[in-house]
Amino acid sequence: MLRPVSLLPALAAVATLAAVVVAPMAPASAGTAPKARADQAPLAVTIDSLSPSTIPQKGPIRVSGSVTNNDTEAWTSIQVFAFVSDTPMTTADELADAAQTDADADVGERITDTFDTVDELAPGETHPYTLRVPRSEIGVDEAGVYWFGVHALGTSDDGRISGADGRARTFLPLVARTRKSVDTALVLPVRREILHTADGSLAKVPTWTRTLSPGGRMRSMVDFGAAAGSRPITWLVDPAVPDAVARLVAGNPPRSLEPTVSDDDTDGDTGDASESPSPSVQPSADGDDEADAPKDPEVAAAAEAGTSWLQRLHEALEGSQILTLPYGDVDVAAAAAYDPEVYQQARRRSNGDLAPWGLPTSPVVSSPSGFIDQAGIEATETGTPVLVTDRMFGPHAPAVARADGHTLAVSSSGAASGGPGPDNPMAPVALRQRIVSEAAVRLMTPGRKPLIVTFPTTWSPDSTTGFFEGLDLDWLHLTTLTDAMQREGSAVSLEDLDYPARQVGLELDAANFAAADNLVRAGDTLQNLLTQNDEVGTEVRDEAFSDTSYSNRLRPGAARASADSSRTWIDNRLRSVRIDAPKAVILSGGSGRFAATITNGLDQPVTVKITALTEPPLKVAVPAESVDIGAGRGTTVLLNASSSALGIRNVTLALTDVKDAPLGSSDDLPIRSNRVSNVIWLILGTGVALLFGAIVVRLFRRLRAAAGSA
Repeated sequence: MLRPVSLLPALAAVATLAAVVVAPMAPASAGTAPKARADQAPLAVTIDSLSPSTIPQKGPIRVSGSVTNNDTEAWTSIQVFAFVSDTPMTTADELADAAQTDADADVGERITDTFDTVDELAPGETHPYTLRVPRSEIGVDEAGVYWFGVHALGTSDDGRISGADGRARTFLPLVARTRKSVDTALVLPVRREILHTADGSLAKVPTWTRTLSPGGRMRSMVDFGAAAGSRPITWLVDPAVPDAVARLVAGNPPRSLEPTVSDDDTDGDTGDASESPSPSVQPSADGDDEADAPKDPEVAAAAEAGTSWLQRLHEALEGSQILTLPYGDVDVAAAAAYDPEVYQQARRRSNGDLAPWGLPTSPVVSSPSGFIDQAGIEATETGTPVLVTDRMFGPHAPAVARADGHTLAVSSSGAASGGPGPDNPMAPVALRQRIVSEAAVRLMTPGRKPLIVTFPTTWSPDSTTGFFEGLDLDWLHLTTLTDAMQREGSAVSLEDLDYPARQVGLELDAANFAAADNLVRAGDTLQNLLTQNDEVGTEVRDEAFSDTSYSNRLRPGAARASADSSRTWIDNRLRSVRIDAPKAVILSGGSGRFAATITNGLDQPVTVKITALTEPPLKVAVPAESVDIGAGRGTTVLLNASSSALGIRNVTLALTDVKDAPLGSSDDLPIRSNRVSNVIWLILGTGVALLFGAIVVRLFRRLRAAAGSA
C-alpha cells in the first residue's frame, strides 16, 4: 500500500511490495485502480479553482478541486484542509527555490477550523472537494507571496498515520494597496511540426485531427487565448501552421501542377519561383471549404477539426497582437551557421497580413526553448525583436535588453514553469498563480520591470475557467509584448549571453539544410518547366522551410526523409519530359541537319530549352528560343551540326527549363563526318578541266580536217 515518502523505511518497503503483488479490481464506476508506487502519495489532490487569486483585504478564499485514491485499497474518513505559510517570499529567486521544494515538505500550517469531508474513496476513485476559508483564519498581513494549498488526511486499513496523505500546493500573494502596476505580457505560441509525404500532402493526418479537436493541444491553446476576451494578449504564430490546416480543410490535396495563370499572363516564362505568389491552397475567410469535402474518412475528420480550429483561431486573433515567426519556424541558429539565406527567405515569406483574414502582423524571432545564439541574433534585422529566455542571462536578467542594435525581449522562465507541485505544476490555476506571484514580487522591486511570459509550445490547458479573471488586478497591467518593451532596456553584449552546449547539439545540421536546398531547387525547376503554373515553386519552398524547423530538432532524420522523398517525386516529373535523338547521324558534306524528338509525359503544358554538349571540332546549333509542348504531346526539333574534321564524335542532347536548369533527360548520339579535303577537290577539278580541254582540242582537229577535205 502507498504511503507518503516521509514514512519510515520499513513502511515504504511494505508499500513497494504491495504495489507489485496486490492489484485488486476497482468497482466498475471507479475504473481500474492505478498501480501503487512507493514514491507516490496515496491520495492525489488537485486545485482546480482558487478565488480570489490574491489574499484579499477582507472576504473568504474559495478553493475547490478533487481527491483521487492512488492506492490499491480503499480510504475512508478523508478530511480536506487548507494551509498557508506564515513567512512571505519577496523575490523571484525565492519563488524559484520554493518551486523546487520536496513534495512532502511542510511549508505551511493547516487551517483546521474549515474542512471538507470525503466519506470513502475506492481505489482509482475521484471525489470533488470545496473549501471556503474566512480571511480571519489566514493570519498573515505582510506583503509578499505565501504558500497556500490543501492537505488530505484519511484512514486506510492500517489506520490513521501522522502527516498528510495527499497535498496540493500553490503560491498566493498578498499585495498592499497601491497605485503602481506591473506591465505583464502573455505570449501564446502557435507552432507545430509539419511534415509532408512525397506528393506534398501533409503526413501523419490522424495526429493533426487529435491536436485540432477539442481537448487537443492546439485547440486547447486557441480556446485558452480566446477566453481572454478583450484583454490584451500576444500571439506568436508560425504562418505555416494555419496554411497547413487550410490544406487539411481542402482535403489534403497533393502538390498541384494545374494552371495558375492563363495563356495571356505568360509568354513561356513562368518567372522566378522565389518571387511567386502564395500557393493557392489558402483557408477561406470563415474556414469553411465544404464544397470539395474529402472522401477519405481520415482526411474528412481532419478537415472537420481544421475548419472549427480556423474559425476559433480567427476569433482569438481578432483584436490581439500577432507576431509572426519566420515561415516554417526555421531553426534560426542552425540557419545562421549553414544557410543564412534560408532565414531571410522565410522572414520575407511571413511578412504582411495573416491570410486569409487580412490581420496585421509584426515580425519576431524566437525559439521554443527561448535560446538563440549570437550568430542567430546577428542574422535578424535590427528592427525585428528577438524573444529570448532569461536563462541566457545571469541571476538578474533584464526584461528588455539592447545588444548591438538588436532588441531582446526577455521572457520569465520561472513564470512559465508553473507551480511548485506535487500536483500538476502546469495546471491552469498553478500557472496563473505563478504568474500573479512573479508580478507581485516585481511590484515590490525598484524599477518594477515588466513580466513577459511565453507559454510553452507543448502546453495543453484543460480549462480556461477563472484564469483571466484572476489576472484582473489593479496592480497587474495586462499589455502586449510590444508595449511591454517600450523602455530603454539594459545594454548587454551578445558575447556574454549563455547558449548551452545542449542547444548546440540539438541544432539541425548541414545535411538538413542541404536536403531542403535540393528540394527548393527542384521546385523552382518544376515551376520554370510548367508553362502555366507560377505557384508550385513557392509551395515546394514552403515545404522546405518546414523541413528546417525547430520542431524537427528531435527528429532531424524524419525531416530529411520528407525533403528527399518530395525531391524524388519532383525529379520523376521533370524526367517525364524526355528528349530522344536519332541513333546516328552522317555528315557527308561536313554539315547537315538532323531531328530530335521531345515528348511531354506530363498532363500539363511545358516550356523547355535544348542544350548540346559536343566534342570539338563538332558543333551542334540548338534553337535559341524555348520550345512549348502541349500536355501529353510531342514535337520534333531540327538541329544543325557541323564539323571541320573527319571521324566520329559524340554529342549529348539535354533538356533544361527556361532558366537553364537541367531536367534530367538526355540522349547521346554519334555523328560521323565524311568531309572531303580541299586538295582532293583541287585534283578532281584539275582532272575535269584536262578532260574538257582534251575534248575541245579533239573537236577542233576534227572540224579542221573536215574543212580541208572539202
